[in-house]
Amino acid sequence: MFRNKNDRPVGLKIIIVGCGKVGSTLVDQLCREGHDITIIDTNINKIHELTNLYDIMGVEGNGASPGIQKDAGIDSTDLLIAVTGSDELNLLCCTVARRVRRCSTIARVRNPEYSMEVDYLRGQLGLAMIINPELEAAKEIARILYLPTALEVSPFAHGQAELVQFKVPEGNILDGITLMQLSSKVPARVLVCAIERDGEVEIPTGASQIQSGDIISFVAQRSTIKNFLQHICVKTKRVNSTLIIGGGKSTYYLAEQLLHMGISVKIIEKDKKRCEELSTLLPKAIIINGDGTDEELLREEGIETVESFVPLTGLDEENVMLTLHARQLSETKVITKINRLSFKKVISSLELGSVIYPRLIISEAIIAYVRAKKNSIDSNLETLYHLFDSRVEALEFRIDRSSKATDIPLMELKMKDQVLIAFINRRGRILLPTGNDCIQVGDSVMVVTKHSGFDEIEDILR
Repeated sequence: MFRNKNDRPVGLKIIIVGCGKVGSTLVDQLCREGHDITIIDTNINKIHELTNLYDIMGVEGNGASPGIQKDAGIDSTDLLIAVTGSDELNLLCCTVARRVRRCSTIARVRNPEYSMEVDYLRGQLGLAMIINPELEAAKEIARILYLPTALEVSPFAHGQAELVQFKVPEGNILDGITLMQLSSKVPARVLVCAIERDGEVEIPTGASQIQSGDIISFVAQRSTIKNFLQHICVKTKRVNSTLIIGGGKSTYYLAEQLLHMGISVKIIEKDKKRCEELSTLLPKAIIINGDGTDEELLREEGIETVESFVPLTGLDEENVMLTLHARQLSETKVITKINRLSFKKVISSLELGSVIYPRLIISEAIIAYVRAKKNSIDSNLETLYHLFDSRVEALEFRIDRSSKATDIPLMELKMKDQVLIAFINRRGRILLPTGNDCIQVGDSVMVVTKHSGFDEIEDILR
């Protein structure tokens, strides 16, 4: 075993099995949240690398072994997360943990065949959650292609509301108006939650002014978002065609969703055998066997005329270069998948448009679960998204009981600075609140803040 610094446990006791890209990201995020982490991996070098960087324990061995789990402290563990490269090993790790300790378990399961049986697996094995980075990334890409003006689209209230991020174009009707004036200029009901200008992010007030070039995040009922964008003369029509580079799991999941939406899909993949598999799995897609980095092939397959372009190769560098190439050739909507987080600031400076980080999508879902579990009374944190390079959090709380934040007009609540109540979901109706509205038991409430670590609705109060 390896332990660094002090031995004092903080927060939940969590075992992470698998120290690959997803496991490393979870270690980083959960350590920041103040939890006591132990990692298990068969690769001693990966263990040393992470235990040297973070105040965590490491155990070398097979995470599905009851003995190894006991060495890692399973008897006092609150949560085990299995994110090795093998779906079967992950499920076995969780099964063993449930038998040894009856602790909560989360498994990464990527195989499309298993993904079709998520509810069955979760129920039969008693899993708290099954995570699939490729599937979740595909869902996010599909949401953006449905609303191509957006840089990001994040669902809340079980899909009834969405948080949309986009860049205000030059000469747009929004340029120069304050948020107080917004409702008189644009009839559609939206609430602007955050504004980024010149690299600085603010949670706005009614006096905040929008300028062209700003990146704004706004929330609205899903059915009114297109209406709002049309009123401010921004394109809202979904794409009709897409060209995807790479034929991995993310491509399969994305193509399946796009074809279901009626979007034509063309895929370029190097490996002939994989092309044959995709042809069987996706009979309505066009599968091209070739090198997606070949400029001539890209021109032949319509990169200059296709409405959207999504590089999903396994190499971040290739995805970035392909995106830059596509942006030079046309106005096509481009979405870039990035696996590594180490050059996030550099990536942001390239202005690639919509960038998807599958590891962050998964870590957000797990952190939301962990924060809710850490709460001493029933979990009420349902959704968590990080915005603007994790400088802003958007959270959705379910209100199960009375508290200091309920049944008091919002204007009278003594809320912390840089906190905004974005909507109240009351019996399926999305309310964009005024100062006279109150949070009630039975509501779910979306909060946007520059603070980090909110576990429950009362955290918004000073």
